[in-house]
Amino acid sequence: MAILLYLSMKNKNPIPSTFEIALILSLLVFIAAWILTIPVDSSRIEYGAIVLGYWKKGFWELLEFTMQMVLILILGHALALTKPVDKFLNKLIQNVKSNTSAVLTTGLIAMIAGYFNWGFGLILGAILAVKIAHHCKRKGIAINYPLIGAAAYLGMMVWHGGFSGSATLKVAEEGHFLASAVGVLPISKTVFSSFNIWTNVVLILVMTVVLIVLSKQKPLTEHPFEVPVSEIHSDSFSDKKGLWVGSVMLLLALADFFTSGKKGLSFIDLNYINFLLFALGLVFYQSLKGFVAGVSQAVKGAVDIIIQFPLYAGILGVMKYSGLLEQLSLGLIQLGGERFFPLLTFVSAALFNLFVPSGGGQWAIQGPIIMNAVQELSLEPASMVMVFAFGDQVSNMLQPFWALPLLSLTGLPVKELFKYTSIFFICGFVVFGLSIWLGL
Repeated sequence: MAILLYLSMKNKNPIPSTFEIALILSLLVFIAAWILTIPVDSSRIEYGAIVLGYWKKGFWELLEFTMQMVLILILGHALALTKPVDKFLNKLIQNVKSNTSAVLTTGLIAMIAGYFNWGFGLILGAILAVKIAHHCKRKGIAINYPLIGAAAYLGMMVWHGGFSGSATLKVAEEGHFLASAVGVLPISKTVFSSFNIWTNVVLILVMTVVLIVLSKQKPLTEHPFEVPVSEIHSDSFSDKKGLWVGSVMLLLALADFFTSGKKGLSFIDLNYINFLLFALGLVFYQSLKGFVAGVSQAVKGAVDIIIQFPLYAGILGVMKYSGLLEQLSLGLIQLGGERFFPLLTFVSAALFNLFVPSGGGQWAIQGPIIMNAVQELSLEPASMVMVFAFGDQVSNMLQPFWALPLLSLTGLPVKELFKYTSIFFICGFVVFGLSIWLGL
């Protein structure tokens, strides 16, 4: 860890990258397991080699989950670059007549889109913010552009309770890596639970009020940012093969409602959502070449997931095979007890997200600890999945990692964005905290 920090300082970058943080966490977990779980009949050197073996053993155990996370990001991102979406946004911005309507339109659309898919919501929100800024400049409407950019990031505060939530969709999958502990938890018990729905309704209402209040501050009249929107959706790709292939895939997805043999929406999991996104991408692009071009642009944002998830899997391997997982679970139980454990989980998930910004990677590490404790305390596992999701998503408002694509598209400096998202964090933290305290 000292070496990584030294290198960061030497490069005049005092904040380690997320990849460096993943390596630091790997080292810390290795040291913790090496010290706290050593058998009485083992030497330190011998056991250190054994713990390293646990890390190597776990390294490739989440390959399927990794690919699922990569696809849910790049397919959602690519969908936001399509021509139908661009047409919808162009019509939408015609209704923007003031700074308040600009802020509200951006925030509400970003949250709705983020609930559908976090990659889609993140990129759509950024594109909408830029389009609105250009529209207001043409119309001579004074706006607060940093506030509009911050509103575009709000989809990341609702995403984990929506249709692309890493934890919620993973536990709905048969044979997921925690199935032996909690079984399969369909989205009817998580995403579509009254606990999650009412929490999101209250959150959206609160954020609407917050956006209105903030928008009444003196708007900025300057429009210094001229950022072009991607033209991947252009008419240069004229073939319609993608439309036909995508339509067949959509019919197959629709057939699952009648042929899955499962009750309600319990057939919906990560693979189903990715299949649906794949089909929608082909239909919206219509052209196979256009779809490939859109995905090629989007895949750049998935690099960190690709190279970091094996490290998270290695961390999970060390915790699981060394017995550290059980020790951490027992510690949480003793610290929080049955009454305070949900709030403790919420706060710890929010804090942990600042170091492991990927919700899927965070679930891979924290999920087993939480679910072990849930079993011991006889709590409802589906509700605790949502508690984790709330904590993970709310601190995105303080997490610059996923804001990078938005900052790039809008041209905003991070300090201007976080001046407002920090307010969003406080409001969201109160809403989620009260919901957990009163609802569980």
